[in-house]
Amino acid sequence: MPYLKIQTNREVTDNVRQEILKKASLLVSKNLGKPEKYVMVRLDPPLPMMFAGGTGPCAYLELKSIGLPESKTESLSRILCQFLQDELKIPSDRIYIEFVDVKSSMWGWDGGTF
Repeated sequence: MPYLKIQTNREVTDNVRQEILKKASLLVSKNLGKPEKYVMVRLDPPLPMMFAGGTGPCAYLELKSIGLPESKTESLSRILCQFLQDELKIPSDRIYIEFVDVKSSMWGWDGGTF
């Protein structure tokens, strides 16, 4: 049920894209305490993006999950920013992250809801 969407203006090769997806899936699973079999990660192709008046490397992330505690958002922000800094060389001050706690009845899966 956790869903991480990464949008960036950084070019990435297919091999790097696959590695980032794998690492991000494990990172989300571990830090939310959710089974990886429910984690979905999306890394969009490079998009035209501007942040703070410049077109340097930047990213916008959405992390949605059932039961996403507000008490974890600060540490998740630090972890995800460090991840993108390490993997894509995006400075943490050029990353926005939207955290969304979704009600289980509003998350569909396998023909039903959670």
